[in-house]
Amino acid sequence: MKIFGIRPGLTLCLLAVLASCGKEKATDSHRDYVENALGLKLDMVYVEGGSFAMGATEEQGEDALDNEKPVRTVRLDSYYIGRFEITQGQWEKVMGSTVRDQWAVADIDFGISEEGDAFPMYYITWEEAVAFCEKLSELTGRHYVLPTEAQWEYAARGGRKAQPTKYSGSDILDEVGWYYTENTKRLQLVGGKSSNELGIYDMSGNVWEYCADYYDMYDPSQTDNPTGAETSPCRVSRGGSWADVASHCRVSYRATPLPNFRLLNLGFRVAMIP
Repeated sequence: MKIFGIRPGLTLCLLAVLASCGKEKATDSHRDYVENALGLKLDMVYVEGGSFAMGATEEQGEDALDNEKPVRTVRLDSYYIGRFEITQGQWEKVMGSTVRDQWAVADIDFGISEEGDAFPMYYITWEEAVAFCEKLSELTGRHYVLPTEAQWEYAARGGRKAQPTKYSGSDILDEVGWYYTENTKRLQLVGGKSSNELGIYDMSGNVWEYCADYYDMYDPSQTDNPTGAETSPCRVSRGGSWADVASHCRVSYRATPLPNFRLLNLGFRVAMIP
């Protein structure tokens, strides 16, 4: 099996109050923090910038594909990234719709995988994921975005604490990720497996995660905070899912969804640029 992988508005005054309550000073001292605007409890991990080898590095073995090459050294500034994938509960607080609402407009026969506040959000388009980041930014005064593909891979590999593993946090996918097996054929609650070196969960498996980039083959000259192609009909998603084979959950594997895809195994996590 292989698939890709508001409510009546609050007043501006109330939004401003909630935003003020949600902010913390942790970002000033480069520590992890929790975004509490709207009661989101959005756990953000500080990723110290640095350089890393991006792409089909040696531990990816024979599973590596041509679009993961050439391997190149990439330098990134520091940023924050979600400890977990955006959940259905968090999506509803910001965007006002449920996963069932999103399914209703998807016009797809797959149905609902799982629903509940602590399950990852799905049946959303790339544009809607971007809109979530924009609304959250307006609400909080912070700069929330989809991670670039390079930011995603660096965090998945463990940043400055990285060990050379095939998946995010381990060479054994069963330790860190939900993927398609006879015993796992559905979406799982976020954080159900072990984290990687940075304490980030589900970067291998559970749901695919949209990145900010337009998709193309790698440009070897893009080495400093790369942002991908200038234009393309496709976007990039990373991480594999519960409906995919293990090789799709590798830290360097790249998928190429169209930006209007709504699928039951495709979601996202956010980054925050200080």
